[in-house]
Amino acid sequence: MAEQEVTLMKGNEAIARAAIRCGVDGFFGYPITPQSEIIETLALDKPWETTGMVVLQAESEVAAINMVYGAAGAGKRAFTSSSSPGVALMQEGITYMAGAEIPGVVVNVQRGGPGLGTIQPSQSDYFQATRGGGNGDYNVIVLAPNSVQEMADFVDLAFQLAFKYRNPAMILSDGVIGQMMEKVVLPPYKPRRTEEEIRKECPWATIGRKADRKPNIHTSLELKPEAMEAHNIHLQEKYAEIRRNEVRYETQQCEDADYIIVAFGSAARIAQKAIEMAREKGMKVGLFRPITLWPFPTQQVAELAKGKKGILVAEINAGQMVEDVRLAINGSVPVAHFGRLGGIVPEPDEIVDALKTKF
Repeated sequence: MAEQEVTLMKGNEAIARAAIRCGVDGFFGYPITPQSEIIETLALDKPWETTGMVVLQAESEVAAINMVYGAAGAGKRAFTSSSSPGVALMQEGITYMAGAEIPGVVVNVQRGGPGLGTIQPSQSDYFQATRGGGNGDYNVIVLAPNSVQEMADFVDLAFQLAFKYRNPAMILSDGVIGQMMEKVVLPPYKPRRTEEEIRKECPWATIGRKADRKPNIHTSLELKPEAMEAHNIHLQEKYAEIRRNEVRYETQQCEDADYIIVAFGSAARIAQKAIEMAREKGMKVGLFRPITLWPFPTQQVAELAKGKKGILVAEINAGQMVEDVRLAINGSVPVAHFGRLGGIVPEPDEIVDALKTKF
């Protein structure tokens, strides 16, 4: 396949094939609908024969995230993928990685919940991803794609951010984006790093030490309260730096808008059609799409809301991102929520009706 060839594939397939091309060292995962095509595509393409990438089906999601922890601790580019209940099982490993400052990547192709829920699409893991589903004061960098192209593009971006800040990063997708097929241009091949390059780029890694130094040990355990407080302060300073530097978002038709729809992922795609329909009916509506769910574009939402008549947050859940929008706006503009639950994906006209009835 030529590097710039436009091809048709599922979002899950794009994740897998982008990972191969981005020089990823290892994938460790476990099948679960609606993300199983990621590991299936990797098994089909056999990258261990071409790029040397390790692909391993672990015995569980708990095992998979800890394999990522071990590989990433050695400076390797390692990732895992799962869906909502599987990612819930990974939370202990994710918080361990955050505490030990290990830069791995997790892909979550969301399904409805709670519990085993349904295999249909949802966006009900927003809190789990952005609030930190495990214990302690920590954050995960969260990217929300809304196209197959972004599924491919965000693989390399997630690894860049994870290694830049030595922090776990998550690609928070859903069953719509994972299963839908679109045209995509895959990234060019990037060579996997040599052991010497890893030692140079990742002096903190377990393989990064020199022979005359003590080995690098990765742990989130600290028994002395003062030392643990100092480490946590360091983490909070790092998170503040991420908030300053890594906010990503896009806007559409907001310049003349009276109302703004805030939506991410597949809900943002549906909102685009809703905006088109609303404008045909004489309603001036624009779209604000957060791309980083953490760090959330708080200041940008607050600035955009000035002078508007209302903000509608459209999500495929009971109301999660709406809490961040309300915090950002702080009562200056009316904020309403529209969502469908249990794996039901809303229609654009439902969002238009919500605009009419909630303001």
